[in-house]
Amino acid sequence: MSAIRYGRRHLLGGLGCAALALSVPGAWAGLLLTPRQTAGPFYPDQLPLDRDNDLVQVDGQSALALGTLVQLRGRILDARGEPLNHALVEIWQVDANGIYLHSRSGDRQRRDASFQGYGRFETASSGEYRFRTLRPVAYAARTPHIHLAVTLPGQPRFTTQCYIRGEPRNADDFVLNSVVDARARELLLVDFLPGVDGGEQLARFDIVLGLTPSDA
Repeated sequence: MSAIRYGRRHLLGGLGCAALALSVPGAWAGLLLTPRQTAGPFYPDQLPLDRDNDLVQVDGQSALALGTLVQLRGRILDARGEPLNHALVEIWQVDANGIYLHSRSGDRQRRDASFQGYGRFETASSGEYRFRTLRPVAYAARTPHIHLAVTLPGQPRFTTQCYIRGEPRNADDFVLNSVVDARARELLLVDFLPGVDGGEQLARFDIVLGLTPSDA
């Protein structure tokens, strides 16, 4: 895999929040696995030229994307809580107008050209990934969500979605509620915390895959 750009200027510079502190590798026994969810029909049918982990500012443009900015972080872990290196993490989601970076998504004339719509990041030894993106918004019959995909060398692609904890539309979302087990469904819910001095929101979503170090 080619090197993936970490970010611009002070992109995602240190969340420094106790609520987002990392757990010690291997400290957990018998972690619950992150539920697999559909990739849906709107994975970009043409990837953007700018594919880095800062989705809210497109290369060559000064304007930021419309919407509420959020720093999304997490770790890719195996079933024992060990971080997974060289995991390619992809995210994609609608813009503030509810439009995906896809030719069949809504009114293309309304799509925010300042929102990248898709980004990717490759983990290092810590298993950590990070993105600068938007707090997701609802569209049509779907509650706000962000799509994620994880690909490890020699392993099939894993896809899931994360959701805003406490969002009223969650109760009626058919994709979220396809996860019947309440404990498993809870793993897909994310707290979007206010940033310092009204800055960008902070969110954390760890992904636990059913792998052991010998598999990865």
